[in-house]
Amino acid sequence: MNFDEVVSHHVLDHTIRPLFAVGGIRFNLTKHLLMMWGLGAALLIAVSLLARGRSKAAGLARMAVEMAVLFIRNDIVDPILGHGGRAYLHYFLTLFFFILLCNLGGLVPFGATATGNIAVTAALASCTFGLIVLGGIRAQGLLSFLKHIIPGGLPWAIVPIMVVVEVAGLFAKCIALTIRLFANMIAGHIVALGFLSLIFTFAASSRLVGLAVAPFSVLLVVFVNALEILVCLLQAYIFTVLTAVFVGGALHPH
Repeated sequence: MNFDEVVSHHVLDHTIRPLFAVGGIRFNLTKHLLMMWGLGAALLIAVSLLARGRSKAAGLARMAVEMAVLFIRNDIVDPILGHGGRAYLHYFLTLFFFILLCNLGGLVPFGATATGNIAVTAALASCTFGLIVLGGIRAQGLLSFLKHIIPGGLPWAIVPIMVVVEVAGLFAKCIALTIRLFANMIAGHIVALGFLSLIFTFAASSRLVGLAVAPFSVLLVVFVNALEILVCLLQAYIFTVLTAVFVGGALHPH
């Protein structure tokens, strides 16, 4: 078994069909892009149907969604962003549910974890960066926002240095969001594939040993996949909380 090929097949993105090119940059329909489109459409349709559904199942599902919405509003947005934070509640709800579905997409047969692609997590972090800047300017005004980037009371000699440090720190926040989500989502798949590879590794020396190791490897993979469900929920929550912290710092610099 070529483990590199197995990892690349299950973890990396793959082109399904070329679309078009602009300025030498090719835009392709990829597996992760298709998953994001499908999950985004499914989220919109499901929420619309639940809002209008009158069946008992729709009522229970709507109650579960409402509990998640209230939790994000009451335990994340209100305590961290404070006054005026609810104006951005729709962004945090979209962020949480979209990331959660993209995380869980890799656990579905023939699915893929779009958030295991660093380009996807970088795009999500870029949206957060835009909200930090635009939200800060909206709350404080442009001049006040730029003024509060640098701590007050500093000697003029070190102000240029602090400008570079603070601006770099602003980008570092988004880089941290990118790497954290990407690394956590891709790690679980690599660990599961590593356990499965034990079967073929031992079978290379003896088929009987490979068969003996197989049940234990499969049980470990099942355990990792069960743990991945918790990780999917936790990573969506952490990304949303960190986004709220960063945006809250821009809205209320004091």
